[in-house]
Amino acid sequence: MYYIVTGAAGFIGSNLVKALNERGESNIIAVDNLKFADKFKNLVDCDIADYLDKEEFLGRLADGFFDGLLTAILHQGACSDTMETDGRYMMKNNYQYSLELLNYCQNEEIPFLYASSASVYGGGSVFEEGREHEAPLNVYAYSKFLFDQVVRRRWNRRSAQIVGLRYFNVYGQREAHKGRMASVAYHFFNQYRADGNVKLFEGCDGYADGGQLRDFVSVEDVAKVNMHFLDHPGKSGIFNLGTGKAQSFNDVAVAVVNTLRTSQGETVLTLEEMCQRELLRYIPFPAQLKGKYQSYTQADMNALRASGYAEPFLNVEQGVARYVNYLLGKSK
Repeated sequence: MYYIVTGAAGFIGSNLVKALNERGESNIIAVDNLKFADKFKNLVDCDIADYLDKEEFLGRLADGFFDGLLTAILHQGACSDTMETDGRYMMKNNYQYSLELLNYCQNEEIPFLYASSASVYGGGSVFEEGREHEAPLNVYAYSKFLFDQVVRRRWNRRSAQIVGLRYFNVYGQREAHKGRMASVAYHFFNQYRADGNVKLFEGCDGYADGGQLRDFVSVEDVAKVNMHFLDHPGKSGIFNLGTGKAQSFNDVAVAVVNTLRTSQGETVLTLEEMCQRELLRYIPFPAQLKGKYQSYTQADMNALRASGYAEPFLNVEQGVARYVNYLLGKSK
């Protein structure tokens, strides 16, 4: 029996492959599109049974090749570029692809865990898993939102586990290939190492410079939650996956800079001291993001906790420090 991980060479997908390996699982079929070939590096230290291109995988699925052979599908494959303007591509890649996998898993009675997104909440201030709080601001968010609605409509007729995880701002190892879509923690690390300072957006929507608040969650915790649901196939639902505590972009920058300073034997500084020394610099807020930007997110974690997940989450200070030390180790 095999696990399928789609988007397996990507950020979260490769972390899930590694998490399965750490549980002794290597019967994993990695599915991805390696048009941008450097993603292969995320799988070099992973053990898999086979790799399939996305299109070949869908063809084999339709032909019944995998019937009776699968333990679960962990669907992470998607276009995650929130600035993508080709709506037809986005809907085919994110919505239609997910729909085909959902149909297959329900027909075959196979657990289906998939990546949703906190972007479905748009510019709202309530981040609770309810239709009344959802108002996507771009086509990426709409593609995720629409699929969640399909899942809800089919809820009472489901034949196997369905878990949608609304990822908030995920950061951590194996994201280097994402370029401009990588986390701010990754960009701050590289900026400070290259230039000796970190660049953040000036304030907007009533927030101070660098003071916009997001629910930043470590990919380590994301992997743990996915494994939790694999261990509890009787649990289904659409769940937020953040930490439940919003922190500022300044907090991320301070954590990055102080971890790097500590690695060089330098003293820890406060935000104010960093600003005085111009280690943090604020740049104008991009015009193209106005009206399409979430200045505040904070996951309501009640549903996930009610599902039985009781593990603590890493905060920014803990998770970013772990991540920066990982990046330092990779750069040696």
